[in-house]
Amino acid sequence: MKTQEYICENPERLDTFLSTQIGQTRSQIAGLIKAKCVWVDEKQVARPGVKLKSNQKIRVEFPEAKVEEALEVDFDVEVLYEDDDLLVINKPSGVTVHPAPSVKDATLVDWLKHKGIRLSTISGEERNGIVHRLDKGTSGTMVVAKNNDAHEFLSAQLKDKSMGRYYIAVLTPPLKDDITTIEGNIGRSAHNRLKMSCGMEHKKAAKTMFKQLALSSDERNQLVACKLFTGRTHQIRVHLETINRHIIGDHIYGLSPKQEKAERILLHAYMIYFVHPTTKEVMTFSADFDTYMKNEIDKKFTLESLNEVMDTNYIAESFTTSS
Repeated sequence: MKTQEYICENPERLDTFLSTQIGQTRSQIAGLIKAKCVWVDEKQVARPGVKLKSNQKIRVEFPEAKVEEALEVDFDVEVLYEDDDLLVINKPSGVTVHPAPSVKDATLVDWLKHKGIRLSTISGEERNGIVHRLDKGTSGTMVVAKNNDAHEFLSAQLKDKSMGRYYIAVLTPPLKDDITTIEGNIGRSAHNRLKMSCGMEHKKAAKTMFKQLALSSDERNQLVACKLFTGRTHQIRVHLETINRHIIGDHIYGLSPKQEKAERILLHAYMIYFVHPTTKEVMTFSADFDTYMKNEIDKKFTLESLNEVMDTNYIAESFTTSS
């Protein structure tokens, strides 16, 4: 069990303070407190809303991950990179990242435990190792923390934007401009709890940039790269809905009677880059499409139009020169 100590310099709520220090949400901090893992001046606390005073010492004992509780796993995951601090994987479409009351099947966290991979415990038992997430239908690159120091370091990069992600999607109808930037606050929809919505009534700001890559042979679809500047739930899909575009295979946003059918949403986290927690080296990884998404792209786009635009350097430089 790892112990970490912090000193509060200015008066504030315990959960707010630890959320900033550890890089996790207040609900995840509340989980640590509920699990009796948090002390203030050597006194165990039971409430997230405890008011801290200046110079108080806070101690957190992060619990060990429990391997034996993993469900039976009937899928495998491609590992792109692994060392003592982290794991970079290509998440399959159809796999939920972490357990939740509504999730009945094995998750990515279950697969990690099934493999006996040591994981960080900052996020709580249900989210061991999970620094960031992908929607169930979305495939592609994810980085997983194997210890708490790595988790804190990577989480900080999500906040300061030194970690970045580029997605590939197949849209309909095509975008009008080569580069399209959409900014709009995102929050839970008041009309449909399965959806998020975009509007000033929401508090969480969000920004996405889209780059045209290729037009389909029938000019009805478009391959685009998407860069996230923030990491809101369903962000790419919500922002596209504001301009009447949707991703092929998306059955929640942009629905219409004429929508093309697909077995999965054609959205893939193609690239991720971050600074390594120990070596401090900038690392970049890309993940191949699964067979279904590759076949769908091959049917819609000519090979000649894809060779140059799918180059990772081309995609990264497109956004660097435009942002």
